Amino acid sequence: MLGQRLSQRMLQKLSPQQIQLMKLLQIPTSLLEQRIKEEMEINPALEENPNDFDNQKEDLAEPQEIKEHDDDFGGQNNEEDIFGNDLDVNEYAKDDYDYNPDDDYAGKQEEKKQMPLTVGKSFRDYLLEQLALQGELSEHERLIADHLIGSLDDDGYLRRAIDAIVDDLAFQRNISTTQEEIESVLSLIQRFDPAGVGARNLRECLILQLERKKQTKTVEKAIEVLANYFDAFTKKHYDKLARALNIDEEELKIVLDEIIQLNPKPGGTSGHSTTSAAHQTIIPDFTVEEVGGKLEIYLNGRNAPDLRISDSFKEMLQSYSKGNIKDKKNKEAVTFIKQKIDAAKWFIDAIKQRQHTLFATMQAIVQFQEKYFFSGDEMDLRPMILKDIAEITELDISTVSRVANSKYVQTEFGIFLLKYFFSESLQTDSGEEVSTREVKKILSEIIDAEEKSKPKSDEDLTELLKEKGYNIARRTVAKYREQLNIPVARLRKEL
Repeated sequence: MLGQRLSQRMLQKLSPQQIQLMKLLQIPTSLLEQRIKEEMEINPALEENPNDFDNQKEDLAEPQEIKEHDDDFGGQNNEEDIFGNDLDVNEYAKDDYDYNPDDDYAGKQEEKKQMPLTVGKSFRDYLLEQLALQGELSEHERLIADHLIGSLDDDGYLRRAIDAIVDDLAFQRNISTTQEEIESVLSLIQRFDPAGVGARNLRECLILQLERKKQTKTVEKAIEVLANYFDAFTKKHYDKLARALNIDEEELKIVLDEIIQLNPKPGGTSGHSTTSAAHQTIIPDFTVEEVGGKLEIYLNGRNAPDLRISDSFKEMLQSYSKGNIKDKKNKEAVTFIKQKIDAAKWFIDAIKQRQHTLFATMQAIVQFQEKYFFSGDEMDLRPMILKDIAEITELDISTVSRVANSKYVQTEFGIFLLKYFFSESLQTDSGEEVSTREVKKILSEIIDAEEKSKPKSDEDLTELLKEKGYNIARRTVAKYREQLNIPVARLRKEL
């Protein structure tokens, strides 16, 4: 049965502007420029300010909070918009929405903007030069070789299956070939420099390098290890290897040393740049320096250009507002311009709020970890969680998390992710709270100092940490070891 009913409900919704701010908080400085350009492309009312800001700079230290805007503007001209509200054209014609990000946070730091240049010969070009010197190849074989070289990864390996390459050549280059022909051309590429290039796996890569060496007894034994006992070699079953090769431990050590000095990534360390590699450029979002015994924080405003509302849109709005207010096209034009100016204002507000929130969060982190920023000693890092910074800044924990995500700070001791400064606390036997990062550092030092022929098990490491006052479980030690990318005792063993 249909009916009507009146009810009250409490709902909590995020406005589009708040969602926009949250997204802006998450992106690092290196991507902010691209995001601003995207906004300027879809909103012609937003533009970069080509003028100096000597007479119109704003105080960005306390930007107005992003909140949900409505369309109700008190009308001084009594011009009614299509929503029935008064439209104050003068409100949109103000010049107070220009934004220079360098005003408050980065003004003390003059940056040099230089275009990064890629120099040097690529790894692929280096191989193609060697291919050009192979006079005995037919044009058909050269096309296959060119495709194989293009299929190598940045480490110099051919990861794609031979049968799949046959299909690739047929569909992409209209070249009919066989697996045997590809194998033959690949064997030629495997004779190129650097040694090991064109291998399909690590075992083949190492064997190719050993075959280039003078064939001594040691090299022959090393090839035998890789060809027949590769699994035992990777798992460091040295006793099994010594019995299989019928040699003693001293001779085995010489054989293994021959293998260990080989290059597992011939392409990655060939001395030539790789054009296909996705090199990550880290642009610090913050800089912390010690100046006169005090810590100074700079917020990188390099990728946030000066923004303002377009003068042409303000002029268009004033022009349309003088026309017939009852004309439908005139109303639509006024509404469109008004919406674009609103969106531009909201975006500028969001950029201001982003810069302010980032600066406040970094300020709180430096305040909390002040001792570390003076010394650079990892042992001086205090236990710190998101809640600690949220309480200092009076921001929500989720906001602090977004700021800490993928942001970098440049210090006198290196460049670090903000997440580096966050760690859980651990209580020692004396009742003192220490950072888990401190425990990891001590664990790493213990493992570095251990006798490599008899590495310590997780149980041994747990006992040693307890002796130092860190009472933690064996499974926790194993977790910390894995986080440090340290293998188990058996795989750390050396002869």
